[in-house]
Amino acid sequence: MQRIPVSERPDLERAATEHGLEYIADQGITGWDESAYYQFTSRQIEQDIEAAAEEIEGLCFQIVDRAVGNEDVMRRLGIAEPFWDYMAESWRNNEKNLCGRMDFSYDGNGPAKLLEYNADTPTALYETAVFQWEWLEQAIAAGLVPKACDQFNDVHECIVQAMPNLGAGALSHFACNPDIEDDTGTLEYLEECAHEAGLETCFMAMGDIGIDDQGRFTDLDHRVITTLIKLYPWEWIMDEAFGRHVPGSGVQFIEPPWKAIWSNKGLLPLLWGMFEGHPNLLPAFFEDDPAAAAFADTGNYVRKPMLSRQGANIEIVCDGKTLQHTDGPYGDGAHIVQGFQPLPEFDGNYPLVGCWMVASKAVGLCIREDKTLVTGTDARFIPHVIQD
Repeated sequence: MQRIPVSERPDLERAATEHGLEYIADQGITGWDESAYYQFTSRQIEQDIEAAAEEIEGLCFQIVDRAVGNEDVMRRLGIAEPFWDYMAESWRNNEKNLCGRMDFSYDGNGPAKLLEYNADTPTALYETAVFQWEWLEQAIAAGLVPKACDQFNDVHECIVQAMPNLGAGALSHFACNPDIEDDTGTLEYLEECAHEAGLETCFMAMGDIGIDDQGRFTDLDHRVITTLIKLYPWEWIMDEAFGRHVPGSGVQFIEPPWKAIWSNKGLLPLLWGMFEGHPNLLPAFFEDDPAAAAFADTGNYVRKPMLSRQGANIEIVCDGKTLQHTDGPYGDGAHIVQGFQPLPEFDGNYPLVGCWMVASKAVGLCIREDKTLVTGTDARFIPHVIQD
């Protein structure tokens, strides 16, 4: 794994305009950086990342199978009791999942270590599937990277192939909070994939969903919603007033209800509890577990909220001292303690390696790079190549 400086494409502003991305003169595309790329070998991709992610996916399925039948686990995860049977039924009915992103600390040597699983509302999907692939094609054509370069990136094709297999009705609704730009852009891309797959769609805001006198969800044209592909966290849905109507709504959700277990960072101590010592896992404990206090006494750990986004409210402790602490709105919720596995450093840059899962298969790679050990809102997407 190498970080290699490279010239930007000369027509970067045009590329940004074509893809609807923000371009600022002398700064480039917001959230994107092609002044360098990361280079991997095919062995690193296939064995260290792809195979590891698919193996972890299998472990996660075992966690769900255990959790939906265990009230103590559901309480541990903070899932409201009215949703227990609903989630268990979703799991027993084999409701299909679409995509997620596993984030790893990986430096090209030794096993990749899972830091968290963004299984419900992952973003950076369009940049991964479309924009970095176009960068590779154009960078090769311009002689910026060797012609023999490839990329771990079957994301777009796999999403389009997966869409018809979700069991969606005649009309699929797509909903998010339109005030969250990353969520909106990601969901719009998923809708484009659905169109390519031949599905009929309707895009709307979560706040515009109505409920008829039979408890069914409806859109602004009073059409009944049968399939809802959302980019809106399950914990928000369960916490809001309309959430009590969800179990009886008859709606097929993508992502399905059982995936709330994976998107909760409580997944990490559950994984460690069942598969302690697995080479791709870090020690992890619920904060109120006595084992967490004993582990924290080692002086090297990360404290994370069980429910949070974008690197908020994370504390890194190294050699007994707080190395970094981020602010955010999730500080009052339940937390976990996880072993500290620092991101690798390349000239003051810290890359987080994300492996995209589509229909539970590893299909692509994205790298988000920040100037600190916590990947936050200022992180930049860096493209990658494979070259042996």
